[in-house]
Amino acid sequence: MKNREYGFLEKIKHRGIQSTIMLAFSVISISIMLIFGIVLYARFSILSRHEIVQSTQKLMEQTREGLEDYLISMRQISDAAYYHVIKESDFSSQDRSFQKALNLLYEAHKEKLRSIAVYNNHGSLLAAEPVASQKEDPDVTRQDWYEQAMDEMENMHFSTPHIQNLFDDGTFRYNWVISLSRAVELTLGGDSQPGVLLVDMDYSAISRMLNQINTLNNGQYFYLCDGDGEIIYHQQQIQISDGLCRENNTEAAAYKDGVYDEVFEGERRKVLVNTVSYTGWKLIGVIPYSMFTHGMTDIRYFIVILILLMAMMLVVVNRVISLRISRPILKLNSSVIEYEAGKKPQIYIGGSQEIRHLGYSIQDSYEKIEELMKKIVWEQNERRKSELDALQSQINPHFLYNALDSIIWTIEAQRNDDAAYMLSQLAKFFRISLSKGRTVISVRDELQHARSYMNIQKVRCRDSFSVSFDVEPAVESCCTVKLILQPILENAINYGVRGMDEGGEIEVCGKLQNGEIVLAVKDNGFGIPEEEVGLLLTDSSRVHKHGSGVGLLNVNNRIQILFGREYGLRIESEPDVGTTVYICLPAVPYTEENRKLLEEGHMFNRTEVIMQTRENEDEK
Repeated sequence: MKNREYGFLEKIKHRGIQSTIMLAFSVISISIMLIFGIVLYARFSILSRHEIVQSTQKLMEQTREGLEDYLISMRQISDAAYYHVIKESDFSSQDRSFQKALNLLYEAHKEKLRSIAVYNNHGSLLAAEPVASQKEDPDVTRQDWYEQAMDEMENMHFSTPHIQNLFDDGTFRYNWVISLSRAVELTLGGDSQPGVLLVDMDYSAISRMLNQINTLNNGQYFYLCDGDGEIIYHQQQIQISDGLCRENNTEAAAYKDGVYDEVFEGERRKVLVNTVSYTGWKLIGVIPYSMFTHGMTDIRYFIVILILLMAMMLVVVNRVISLRISRPILKLNSSVIEYEAGKKPQIYIGGSQEIRHLGYSIQDSYEKIEELMKKIVWEQNERRKSELDALQSQINPHFLYNALDSIIWTIEAQRNDDAAYMLSQLAKFFRISLSKGRTVISVRDELQHARSYMNIQKVRCRDSFSVSFDVEPAVESCCTVKLILQPILENAINYGVRGMDEGGEIEVCGKLQNGEIVLAVKDNGFGIPEEEVGLLLTDSSRVHKHGSGVGLLNVNNRIQILFGREYGLRIESEPDVGTTVYICLPAVPYTEENRKLLEEGHMFNRTEVIMQTRENEDEK
């Protein structure tokens, strides 16, 4: 999986200029088209939503006007009954002329009415049309329409739909009515007393109006409620009263006239409110958001087809534009390839101003290649020179003679085993020092070289100090510059633990972290003054009193020449506590291929190091 991802990244990385330009234009074009399609769809959606809301408002306005006309006619009937019948009649008269007048009024409007009745302040029936017998003890004074009329005598009152239960017409049918009641002044034998005029409107007339507009919808519906939220009409009124479904009528009744967004039972919807005059009733229209999206299906198809047509046109345009832009660059690239192959072609200079400037720049750069090559050769020679200095310091006569003298002493002291041991360690020491002329070796070989050196020094110094190695196995299989530990160990002996009465300790540690290996040489010696620490890796003019003379500066320079400036040495020291020298190297796995690359001057970047490390871990 990781290899496939890496291959895909490399494929994109090495894509041609023409393909890159066409890909870039395609991405930009697709992005623009998508944005255009989204904006266009959003615009159409807003317009469609606005149109649906407006048409619904117009329909509600027409319905409200129809309701108001109907209610006005009921008010007119009530006014006619009051001013032309009740006020001009004496209800104690025996001629019953008021009954005839009520009859004429009822017959003129009977298609809208269920009944007209007059009650005194005790709730007794004085007159009614059509003529019917009143049910026994209906207790009129406890009914809402009567109480409202008597409590607010100056106003007319419209009730919510209810079953007319005052009269017995012999059919035993239940008639739904809306009662219009008002307080009136009755004349009885020359005396006046309050009473109530009741006009029962036929509820079916209102339900027909609302049923008509509810049959014209595609998901939207309308209902009617009073100012307190009590439902007057709803297409699911029976289900609501039985508790089988719910409506947000109480909250909607509190809305002022207008359009509102709400979420009811998890469904987003728009709510339109229109108040019916004279009654305070609320005509409410509900439009689910699903209705808006349903109406946008054709528009979505149109936008998709439009985008596809534009995409096909843009493919052709992108092809033409990419060819015009890339052709001069490809010609310039061809001339550069010929030059790299050893030929001396004329660098292509043409196309736009920028391409011509690039051609001139490339031509000038080739003239500087020889200078750069000379610089590279010089750097390689300096690296080899510093490496040779380090090697010469290891095989200088001083160290060799001291080692041989120590071997002679052990032989003369009849310590043949120690002499043989020193000879074997000396052989390993010089074998790794030479390393067949290689600059890069494994950390494992470098550690073996350090162990051989320390074993010889311990015998020479009669075990006046101890040394330990604690290096992670993963570190030993990485690459390093050879002969970097020995100079540091030599300094640890000469400047650290030598001269200590007892308890001199030197420890070599190594661990792998974040794609880097860190080797540390620690001693518990005398330490280095703070002002001296900062000069160890910067001052090349320092004279060494002991040791090889190569010093830490040489080691640091060789590491940075081979691996880069971000790697090298770091020194921490505290007087009378000890010194620690940290060696930071990239964790490049030691293979023949990697060794040759490093020998040739290739510097591994952090990404390459991490990827090679992961591949090695996967293989293990």
